[in-house]
Amino acid sequence: MSVTRRTATNVLLDTALKNFYGAAEEMGLSENLIAILSSSERRLEVSVPVEMDDGSIRVFKGYRVQHSSAIGPAKGGIRFHPDVDVDECEALAMLMTWKCSLAGIPYGGAKGGIACDPLTMSAKEKERMSRAFAARIAPIIGTWQDVPAPDVNTGGQEMVWFMDTISKLRGHVEPGVFTGKPISYWGSKGRTAATGYGVATCGLELLRALGKEPKAATVAVQGFGNVGSYTASTMVEAGAKVLAISDVTGTYYSPKGIDIKKAFEHISSHPKKLLEGFTCDGCEKKGLSDVLFAECDILFPCALEGAINDKTVGEVKAKYIVEGANGPVTPEGDAILDKKGVLVVPDFLANSGGVIGSYFEWAQNLSGYFWTEEEYNSRLMHIMKGNFKLVWDYAQSRKVKMRRAAFMAAIQRVADVERLRGVFL
Repeated sequence: MSVTRRTATNVLLDTALKNFYGAAEEMGLSENLIAILSSSERRLEVSVPVEMDDGSIRVFKGYRVQHSSAIGPAKGGIRFHPDVDVDECEALAMLMTWKCSLAGIPYGGAKGGIACDPLTMSAKEKERMSRAFAARIAPIIGTWQDVPAPDVNTGGQEMVWFMDTISKLRGHVEPGVFTGKPISYWGSKGRTAATGYGVATCGLELLRALGKEPKAATVAVQGFGNVGSYTASTMVEAGAKVLAISDVTGTYYSPKGIDIKKAFEHISSHPKKLLEGFTCDGCEKKGLSDVLFAECDILFPCALEGAINDKTVGEVKAKYIVEGANGPVTPEGDAILDKKGVLVVPDFLANSGGVIGSYFEWAQNLSGYFWTEEEYNSRLMHIMKGNFKLVWDYAQSRKVKMRRAAFMAAIQRVADVERLRGVFL
């Protein structure tokens, strides 16, 4: 029996579905399983009323999408951004399912967020918004149900507000219901740098697989938030030269190499944690997208989705791309990169260090026993290296791109569990 395939107007959701359908067909997955895995289990939209500092009330739209709980509790971040909508959340939730599956951890996929501009809000306004959102989604989240984490424009502080709100609503401490918390409040050493550390580890493993030395490699990193900054610093520690970094204020380029330590110090002292005003030896400020077009060995797109598309891909000069963001390369851009011979390490392999780190924090919360940072990083590197080798070997043996290999390996695990569980009526 033929099953009608979903289409989407949202670019990211359309990309996620196209990648899924392509891999599923190549695997010979049944139409029944394709129908199940192409749809999310739950899409929740909530209104989030917030009293602003001037006494007015604004109502924001909030979302939480749970794509799959076949393997375990749903897992995925919560972002604060003006462009957040339910379709974006669904696409990212689906990617989280494959990311968790590929990583071999006992989670399904979810994602959520609030459509807002946090850069225009005070700390008190963000706190009131965070607590209201946590209360609205409380019925569908829990330690063994759905475990949110930080994402774009959220971090440890927001996770504290979320956790404290849920704990008060339920009358007891709920440390395992959110991850990405500060170390002082049930957080885990090593978690802050986990995603960027994992992205860089994939970059280094790629160089190793190609027989290249990190000390001879040049790098460009789009985005200097939590992921991009730690990706850059880890690559520098390995000996690579970072030629360009960027954030919403523009691209900062130096042929001598960016002083990443100085860049860290700059954003730490900037009131909005931005690179605005940053300078270093030989540094030149360029346009927002120029970081994508730097002539380098590895480009790490670590900002928002869709950055490399059919309009921008022609100017990309990097030999390899390691995706730090979710969906930074569109299918059209991916096809052109393939024709150009640019090897791409896909997002849900490269940036899975964050969710693996969240799994570590969750496991520590459940046991009440915390690891050292050395233990944490050692376990993270072991898993990231193993996952990279799994996908690399799969791609080489099947003669497919790494993205397709990663999708096939991830989908297979979820499909196997769906077969075992059957359809609950």
